[in-house]
This record gives sequence, C-alpha cells and structure tokens, in this order.
Amino acid sequence: MPGFGHVAVGMAAARARAPGEWSRGRLAASMAAWGALSLAPDLDVIGFRFGVPYGSEFGHRGATHSLVAAIAGGVLVGAIASARRRRLQWKLGLAAIAVLASHGLLDAMTDGGRGVALLWPFTTARYFFALHPIPVAPIAAGMLSARGAYVTVVELVLFAPFWLWAIRPRQQRP
Repeated sequence: MPGFGHVAVGMAAARARAPGEWSRGRLAASMAAWGALSLAPDLDVIGFRFGVPYGSEFGHRGATHSLVAAIAGGVLVGAIASARRRRLQWKLGLAAIAVLASHGLLDAMTDGGRGVALLWPFTTARYFFALHPIPVAPIAAGMLSARGAYVTVVELVLFAPFWLWAIRPRQQRP
C-alpha cells in the first residue's frame, strides 16, 4: 500500500478522539500525528539500506507489522502521554494499538509481497487474508507509473469513507 489508506485510518482515529472544542489547528496537528503513527510500521524499510532482506523477520512487513509490535507501540504512546499529563492515558494507548495494528491487517489484504508477520515473535510465518481488495504498490519511483496511479485511485476509493469522515465539517453548536 502506498499509505493513503493507512493515513486515512490514522486521521479518522484523530477525529474520533478530538473533543468538539478543539481548534482547527489542533485538530490538524492531531491528524498529522495520528497519520504519521499509522505509517510507523513501514519504518522497517530502512533495513533495505543496511542489507536486511525483505523476507527476514526484521525485513519489510516483518516484526514491525506484528500485533505484538502494535501493542508495544500503543503502550509506549500511552505511557509517554501519561508522563506528560500526569494521568493515565489508557484510552489513547488503546487507540494507538488499534491504529498500529490496522497497518499490518490492511497490508495482509494486499495482493502482493511475501505476506505480513502478524504473529511475530511467536512465529516468523507471513500471512495474507483470503480477501485481497487492496493492490500492492510499486516501490519508490514505481509509484510514478501507470500501476502506481491505479493503486492510488483504488486506495482513495476504498478509504473514501475514512477520509470523508475525518475531514467533514464540524457541527455548529446552537
């Protein structure tokens, strides 16, 4: 996935968590942060620069895409927020777990690659779901091809409900 779907999920999570009195600027910053969090599992692509093979447990769609990594990341987000605000942020942590877990789950619905290590560290097996509605994206400059354009359009259509809900105008209070 080129990330449009992942970012849509992150932005929708930000919108769901946003209190009605937030300013547009604060909501936009929250959406940017949650959108970035939704992409965090793909930081594993840095491994390519260091010779980590794609199929390795620490390669692309490996450990960082697992449900255990999502839980660890969500706990970390909740702990950091708790330390800053001096109160337990378990709801924030649960939301972060959901957003991070959605990344691996969505990648398991693509039609290419070597699967996703959803159950790492218990197994290094990689999984796909039976349903593959999301086309796999070409890497890097390949996104500028006809295939890249096709993948982008499909993702924008598939995740339109998330985008529309995230960016919908606010309800005016009487």
